[in-house]
Amino acid sequence: MTISTEDNLRDYPAAVIAAQPIGAWTGDAYRRVVGGLRGALATEDLTQPHWWTLNHAAGDPGRWTRATLTERLTPYEDLGIDFDDVYDDLVARGWLREDDGAMTLTDAGVAGLERARERNAQVHQQTLDGIPEDEYVTMINVLRRVVANLGGDGNIPE
Repeated sequence: MTISTEDNLRDYPAAVIAAQPIGAWTGDAYRRVVGGLRGALATEDLTQPHWWTLNHAAGDPGRWTRATLTERLTPYEDLGIDFDDVYDDLVARGWLREDDGAMTLTDAGVAGLERARERNAQVHQQTLDGIPEDEYVTMINVLRRVVANLGGDGNIPE
């Protein structure tokens, strides 16, 4: 999957850039980044909630139950996906098992997660093409501040 990038970005005076509506730019960036990630995941017939589930189960095996993981992930889900359907799908694939309600990845789940990580890493790399790390860090910190200024949690999710 390839996402086109434009190498001929024009330079503008700082005052012109400062007058740009942040919502328009962050909204367009969101749609493009998330669209790229969703497209990469779709090659494995996965949604973002599948991806989130796999990552959480891999990151802390046995910690997450359906209820605790659904509570954790619901604020990020914007497609109206039923998390129980996601969990059931991963169990049916043989990627996830539930022991006394606690989720753990199977070997097949670990392999699927690795394939998805590789695809997402390609999208991430393309997203950051030509952006120095210090500028990316500044951008994320500015967005964190915007979120906090508007009543959200500007801390990095753990």
